[in-house]
Amino acid sequence: MAAKNEGRKTMSLGDEPVEVGDGAETHQVAKGDVAKLTTQQGTVVADDQNTLRIGFRGPAALEDFHFREKIFHFDHERIPERVVHARGYGAHGFFENYESLGDITEADLFARPGERTPTFVRFSTVAGNKGSSDLARDVRGFAVKFYTKAGNWDLVGNNIPVFFIQDAIKFPDLIHAAKAEPDTDFPQAQTAHDNFWDFASLMPESTHMLLWIMSDRAIPRSFRFMEGFGVHTFRFVNTEGKSTYVKFHWKPKQGLQSVMWNEALKINGADPDFHRRDLWDAITSGAYPEWELGVQLFDDEFADRFAFDVLDATKLIPEEDVPVRRIGRLVLDRVVDNFFAETEQAAFCTQNVVRGIDFTNDPLLQGRNFSYLDTQLKRLGSPNFTFLPINAPKCPFATFQQDGHMAIINPVTRANYEPNSWGPGVGGPREDPADGYLSYPEEGTGAKRRTRPESFADHYSQARQFYLSQTPVEKRHIGDAFTFELSKCRQTAIRSRMVASLRNVDEDLAAYIADGLGISVPSAIPPARAPRDDLKPSPALSLLANGPSDLAGRKIGILVSDGASSALVMALREAASERKVVVEIVSPKVGAVTLDDGSVIEADQQVDGAPSVLYDAVIVAPSAEGASDLARKPPAKDFVADAYAHAKFIGYTAGASALLESVGVAVDADDGLVAIAGPDDVGRFFDLCKPLRFWARVDSFAR
Repeated sequence: MAAKNEGRKTMSLGDEPVEVGDGAETHQVAKGDVAKLTTQQGTVVADDQNTLRIGFRGPAALEDFHFREKIFHFDHERIPERVVHARGYGAHGFFENYESLGDITEADLFARPGERTPTFVRFSTVAGNKGSSDLARDVRGFAVKFYTKAGNWDLVGNNIPVFFIQDAIKFPDLIHAAKAEPDTDFPQAQTAHDNFWDFASLMPESTHMLLWIMSDRAIPRSFRFMEGFGVHTFRFVNTEGKSTYVKFHWKPKQGLQSVMWNEALKINGADPDFHRRDLWDAITSGAYPEWELGVQLFDDEFADRFAFDVLDATKLIPEEDVPVRRIGRLVLDRVVDNFFAETEQAAFCTQNVVRGIDFTNDPLLQGRNFSYLDTQLKRLGSPNFTFLPINAPKCPFATFQQDGHMAIINPVTRANYEPNSWGPGVGGPREDPADGYLSYPEEGTGAKRRTRPESFADHYSQARQFYLSQTPVEKRHIGDAFTFELSKCRQTAIRSRMVASLRNVDEDLAAYIADGLGISVPSAIPPARAPRDDLKPSPALSLLANGPSDLAGRKIGILVSDGASSALVMALREAASERKVVVEIVSPKVGAVTLDDGSVIEADQQVDGAPSVLYDAVIVAPSAEGASDLARKPPAKDFVADAYAHAKFIGYTAGASALLESVGVAVDADDGLVAIAGPDDVGRFFDLCKPLRFWARVDSFAR
């Protein structure tokens, strides 16, 4: 079977058709047929197990072109990892527009209600390398590539709406300080060391971001349960050339959720791929993650009267001041076919915009626009990275750019320059003032100097507002996070300087951290501009105040043994299915579990390899004999003790008492322990679990 393919060459060794060829004509292997192994030149390989040799025990022959090609490619198959955001995971999906936004932007993807635009999304951590673990305390990248009919638009953001610095010239310093110390090359994937806090304590503009990064936002339960932000102020421009400022928000449909710090440490040990696995499992099971795209829209009049500069990336606009208008939804419904070809080679650039979306003079955004192309060239080795399928537009495109490493597509016209006098068909593409991208004609004047505006000088007011917007539990977590991080600094002067800076945010917070570090509260560092104390708390800034309304998408672990109640297990599975909750059966051994009615079920996990930190709630439902046996197994005891310490809801049956007692958990300790006498109690347990944590329990653990 032959088909024209216009230069595309692909290969798959799965059940789908395999396309191979010279780029002009493609030959497909029928689905289900086994493709013959060939060299990259198409020569069929007879033996892929043995090197060509002279005699049975003789030397290898230099002419073995198959070995030479195979080892050559292997030796060169790694590319440089990203300097930042190296550890990432991606998936495909679509964006569906709710309504026409033609009155505020001529961006094509927002023109027609109900239209779906293909997308690719990559989530990531920032500081760690590719081999680091998922649950590091860190910012999470939230980068979305829209393959619109008018070209690619990359919305390259984070799960935190502000950033550490105001000017991109400080980005190399920030990342050098945050990465592992250059002499020891540790710690990996965390900022709990002298260099970072030395830098941060000397950069008051980072204070707002520090509060966010020390909050539970930096240890999300899942990519699916975190917000995303465009960070910067952008512009929408309509057909009349009118500009509207816009800030972008991604709101998870299933609510916000984090883990506790102690959980994060244990999850990293039990499953360092926890976030990756969670996203893969959700999509492949049909539980597609979904967010709504929201925008904050405002004009120059608001920008002029707002208390802070809208071009300052260390500031946000509270949702109470400018409500978030939800304009569409993002659904991730397809995993990648190959991690390297798609997720690793995906190249995001903030400069990739389409007509109707434009930049502002945010100095951090301006620097990002300049920098990203260099990054992609370094990683992918050629200016032709845009031809890679994951990066290529899905709309028609034509340029006069040519040659370079791996030039998959070159102009096929008579002319390779512009302007030219050659006619249609041979003269190549032509510029189009009517449909082409138009930059907003913002006027700018002023002397050339290295400076920052006075409007960027308030570094503490919004940090205070963020802190005061948190629940008591979240405030304590922020204080504990600062204490942990600063305790890893060997230089006491750095600890004191950071606490002194935090006195400008909140005196109680500074005192709490000082007490945890065993130091006296130092004198406050004089701020460049006195922080305001009239900013009202913003409920939208609290993670716990914006948690889930149900259990959909969550996972519950059911610890059982031989002799456990069959009726209860079946009722739990049925109730979970109705609520779109995943349940896993955990038992002493992976394999068959014989229930009290003689039926046999397969356990999903062995208790030694499935600690309770992997679940959102747990049910302890062994038989009495099984509980006595589990009470002698440290992993089973940890399963219960950790669930209790992490404020999780714990359902238990009467037979579980021996295991609970072995770790000192009294069944009447609090309302987060729920007795399940039989199938009729299952629904009540699921209803009680909706908050996901019984936070009142942790008050007894506070220092």
